[in-house]
Amino acid sequence: MTTHAQLDDRYGRTRSPRRRLVGWSIVAVLALGAIGFLAWTTVSNSLNAVTATDTGFTVDDDRSVSATFQITAPVGQPVACAIEARDEEHGTVGWRVVQYPASEDHTRAFTERIPTLSLATTGFVNACWVP
Repeated sequence: MTTHAQLDDRYGRTRSPRRRLVGWSIVAVLALGAIGFLAWTTVSNSLNAVTATDTGFTVDDDRSVSATFQITAPVGQPVACAIEARDEEHGTVGWRVVQYPASEDHTRAFTERIPTLSLATTGFVNACWVP
């Protein structure tokens, strides 16, 4: 009578140590490749990232508000920012896109005037990007 182990050996149901080593090597190479790809995409995305920080606003009159903000952008790249004014019901009453030329400064501060349709209660940066 044949045993279970003999049948496994006869029909190749067991893995040799060499085959097991090759399998784990393939898994390790794929894992290292995935980690390398994720690291590369993280670094490349952060190189062109632009961040904006609101530092204040001033309601000039019924038809305008001034927003003060600071941007951090890549050196030598032009930047565009969308600035927005809202009323007390959180409705948009003014909107403007401003573009800034390339600069050697990593961080810059700006104050921009936003024309509005009615009295605004706030002014802020909606988004900034490298065009």
